[in-house]
Amino acid sequence: MHDAHAAPPHAADPTLVLLTVEEAARRLSIGRTTCFHLIGSGQLESVPIGRLRRVPADAVNDFLARLRTTQRAA
Repeated sequence: MHDAHAAPPHAADPTLVLLTVEEAARRLSIGRTTCFHLIGSGQLESVPIGRLRRVPADAVNDFLARLRTTQRAA
């Protein structure tokens, strides 16, 4: 039986400390490639864990805050 109140499998888990690149991209409403570009350019913080690349959940908020500050200054 399917629980009608259960979150869909693709829903963002607010308890996650580290996000996959795909999860970070989803939170920012951007594509995976764009997210990798932001990581590569240093605009979005990420950390390596073994062969994996993870984005700290608070780095998404930090990136957004910097983006908003830049837009207000323009």
